[in-house]
Amino acid sequence: MNVQIGNIEIARNKPFFIIAGPCCIESWDITYNTAKAMKDLSRELGFSLVFKSSFDKANRTSFDSFRGPGLEKGLEMLADIKRQLGLPVLSDVHEVQQCEPAGKVLDVLQIPAFLCRQTDLIVAAAKTGKAIGIKKGQFLSPQEMRNSVDKVVRAGNENVFVMERGTTFGYNNLVVDMRSIAVMKEFGKPVIFDSTHSVQLPGGGGTTTVGQRQFVPTLSKAAVAAGCDGLFMEVHPNPDEAKSDAANQVPLSHVKEFISQCLTVHKAVNALPEINLPAFGMCQPVLFTK
Repeated sequence: MNVQIGNIEIARNKPFFIIAGPCCIESWDITYNTAKAMKDLSRELGFSLVFKSSFDKANRTSFDSFRGPGLEKGLEMLADIKRQLGLPVLSDVHEVQQCEPAGKVLDVLQIPAFLCRQTDLIVAAAKTGKAIGIKKGQFLSPQEMRNSVDKVVRAGNENVFVMERGTTFGYNNLVVDMRSIAVMKEFGKPVIFDSTHSVQLPGGGGTTTVGQRQFVPTLSKAAVAAGCDGLFMEVHPNPDEAKSDAANQVPLSHVKEFISQCLTVHKAVNALPEINLPAFGMCQPVLFTK
């Protein structure tokens, strides 16, 4: 189930894996300073880090929503982050024609949740040879994500992982079923928990998506306890002023304590033996003596 991203390996016996950064590229200063702070923290706490920021958020709620600097300028900035800080970088791709130029810069191409069944996009991303992260669609059961993983593998790329980010629960709400982590791990690929998109209230602000940042630690620690192989989190130095996902991003001022607690849970889980309960009809009865 191992996945290789540059010098990083996502595996049980390797450092815990975290994808982190601002939702989208707003400015060079915010992008660079957040990446530098997260790199320093990864060294201090001992986790593996991939820096994430989107060059284009094509699936915003309204026409007027900020989308980022675009493909060319955004990739230039991510290439500079990679060169100056030595961090692997991730961004999402929304169109087939974005994959080839993105693959020349990015270490991970992310398939957005809304596009997780778009075969042409997935295959084009896979053929770049870079690692592929696929968000589970809010409209899919975890079992169905096997098909998306299979598209990457059949395109000749074994370097793929999936991300849990909640399931539509009525209007403008998501719910996380922690069983999905165990279900998707059966695919033989790492499962990452999306800490911040899972607390979204999609379209809940009318022309914006709002969210419940206060539940990020609760769901993240639960996902780590459930056996996820890493966390995805959007981090911003001033989330309330962020141009995208302002209600969900983790404040940079709180990220150290948040990640520290998740690492503590991860260490405890790894120290426990796995429990495999028997299926229905396979139990061995306990016989009591009289």
